[in-house]
Amino acid sequence: MAPPIGNDSKEASPDVGNRGPRGTSRRSLLAGVAALGALGAAGCSRVPTASGKDGGDLLDRLKAQGVVRLGIAGEIPFGYIDKNGELTGEAPQLAKVIFKRLGVDRVQPVPTEFGSLIPGLKSQQFDVVAAGMYINAERCAQVIFSDPDYQMLDAFIVRKGNPKNLRDYEDVVKSGAKFATGTGYAEIQYAVEAGYKESDILIVQDQVAGMNAVEAGRVDVFAGTALTTREVVKKSGKVESTEPFAPLVDGKPHTDGGGFAFRPTETKLRDAFNVELAKMKESGELLRILRPFGFTKNEMTDMTAKELCGG
Repeated sequence: MAPPIGNDSKEASPDVGNRGPRGTSRRSLLAGVAALGALGAAGCSRVPTASGKDGGDLLDRLKAQGVVRLGIAGEIPFGYIDKNGELTGEAPQLAKVIFKRLGVDRVQPVPTEFGSLIPGLKSQQFDVVAAGMYINAERCAQVIFSDPDYQMLDAFIVRKGNPKNLRDYEDVVKSGAKFATGTGYAEIQYAVEAGYKESDILIVQDQVAGMNAVEAGRVDVFAGTALTTREVVKKSGKVESTEPFAPLVDGKPHTDGGGFAFRPTETKLRDAFNVELAKMKESGELLRILRPFGFTKNEMTDMTAKELCGG
């Protein structure tokens, strides 16, 4: 989940990851089944902490209803429908566990495109965004986030043997390589910050389309999250994924983190969600839940939403 930009198309929303401004996202459409809700964000200074009484009453309402609606955008491994038609992915699986512990037994997925996640949350089409969304300042201005449940570096999809020796965005610029990334991905801004002309970037739907573009020779490199690129290349004998690297933001290496998004008024739900998430991090349960989706110890993090929001 790889996988932000600031306008509200695919990432235009607050992502702006997966994510415009740095923080877009990476995802497309889901197609769904059961989902669940989650919790607001950890103390982003630029987001109103709560306009609802005592931090909002959504958690109480969800307990009474027994179901939480999750906004999801189909992206492996963050949230998707498997070959059996079942909802799965790191965010839905984690949400199921945490909401169960918060007294909400069922999850109901609401599939949408990635760029519609924040608008859908704000218009109450669902209760929480559970799509591995990158946490960044642009998004934090619109919603609140849980603390991140994972951290993520970038990586490239290149032809076997990496003939142009592309290891980071600076290599892409210097080599004059043809560059692609996904709709609303944060990688757009990272490439532009390195000096790549935005109008020369080929924008494709997702990492699968990016891999196909590299295989066909339409581009030399596709940029995405380290996890999504290493998973998708397993389906190809023509391309490979490069070693993960940290993009430069304002001249400094930057690591992204993804979490659950909530309406700014629902701080009570956010806080309760964070309490359970912290317990799972400490016990190692979080890694056990995320490991089947390709996450490793390297993707575990102690970063907070406040840090990623920039306040």
